[in-house]
Amino acid sequence: MEPSFNHIIISSGEPKKPANNITYMDVSLYKAAAVGKIEECNNYRRPELESLKTRNHDNVLHVNLSTSECIGQRTRSDFIEQILFKCPSLLLQTNAKGQTPLHVAARNGHSAIVKLLIKSRAKATDEDLKKLGMDQLNAVREMLRNTDQESNTALHVAGRYGHVEVVQELLEFENPDFPYFVNRNQETPLYIAARRVDKLSLIILLDKLESIAHGGPYG
Repeated sequence: MEPSFNHIIISSGEPKKPANNITYMDVSLYKAAAVGKIEECNNYRRPELESLKTRNHDNVLHVNLSTSECIGQRTRSDFIEQILFKCPSLLLQTNAKGQTPLHVAARNGHSAIVKLLIKSRAKATDEDLKKLGMDQLNAVREMLRNTDQESNTALHVAGRYGHVEVVQELLEFENPDFPYFVNRNQETPLYIAARRVDKLSLIILLDKLESIAHGGPYG
């Protein structure tokens, strides 16, 4: 399929919904994204990468982070870092389920990638992450609080799949006073962790968040 030249621009922290008139990525790009081969992606200009999607409206970041291919952590990290350097707007694009790449990373337990996505959103180095300015923190927190079509944040997702290290990374830059509200199933992150009897996640949530909501579908 011929790549599109539509240009998607993200100007705020709001997730970018998929365009109705998208162009589907071809098989070679999909396979390259899945295994982290940056060379194939470098054949496309930034506007093309911003518009090319799968049938589920996944961009190349979604594809890489959701793949079951056995690729090394270094390969995945390098791919994500180079893609975001070339096309940072992909970070906030959503797929057909309203999921950002952060949701997908949280679901699959990629804690190192979660940190990388946060670093990219803050436009910071590893050293800078220790002393983010308020504008950087606000940008990161907007991303952390983005919800999918089921009103799940990445924190809800990480808790549901029992990824404790991801939970810890997601809360590292969150405001302790921010109350994580219920999703469409009336579940808070705390409720999800309690229902799983996930003691480590419960400890982290109670330690990091002072105003976390406690509710669930059964009270």
